[in-house]
Amino acid sequence: MLKDIFFKLIKKKLLNDFAGAWIFFTIFPKLPFLTPRFKNISQFAPLLGLIIGLMQSFIFVILKENSWPAFACASVCISSGYFITGGLHIDGLMDTFDGIYAGKEKFLKALRDSRVGAFGVQAIIIITLIQLASLLKVEDEIFQVLPICLFWGRFSILIYIDQFKYFNYKRKSNSHQKYWRGIRKEAKISILFMILFILYNLTLESSVGIYKELALLFSGLFSSWIIPIQLGKKTGGVNGDTCGASIVLTETSMLFIHAIVL
Repeated sequence: MLKDIFFKLIKKKLLNDFAGAWIFFTIFPKLPFLTPRFKNISQFAPLLGLIIGLMQSFIFVILKENSWPAFACASVCISSGYFITGGLHIDGLMDTFDGIYAGKEKFLKALRDSRVGAFGVQAIIIITLIQLASLLKVEDEIFQVLPICLFWGRFSILIYIDQFKYFNYKRKSNSHQKYWRGIRKEAKISILFMILFILYNLTLESSVGIYKELALLFSGLFSSWIIPIQLGKKTGGVNGDTCGASIVLTETSMLFIHAIVL
């Protein structure tokens, strides 16, 4: 009896945390029958990356089936990602690049500045063009590629938050690290999906296909580790903006790698 109650409480907390992540990482309305909790929402970021990636892929395919040119499909697909997340991550990318090029002494000041500088504009243009070119290359396999890339992008923030301290650590807004339970606990859900990825790859008939997919899997692991580590060393810590930059840089690098390999 007590065991059943315990598992029900755990399940309810997880669902409420997912509901909180759903609101925090997207512009979508509150999920029905759930009370959003914002304590351990980072653990669901990679899962939401998969979900958002599937949504964007559906948009791409629907437009393509309605005779839209591939360039237009890819453009709307990328724009829909900005819309679904409310521009949260791309804004972080621009602010972070402005901060990096402003220098260490002015880094935090640049992050707080609501204006976008020249380096932030250059960053979003370059990133968007790379994503556009990559989507045009992988368009026939977008369902197999885009959700995985967005998964790795958001997995990178688990590494980032675990390895670095927040700027202005005493502020109440840093809930991700305030309720952080360590990478082992926060990454459990993501690891479950990684195992499913591996099992799926093992079902492929061609040995070449298996090796290629496994190589992409390890590329995802490497990218989601090295990018936040290097970014953290460059910035000296982590906050919402630098997490957004890590997400965009990691998912873009994985899109580019898939475009080369596939």
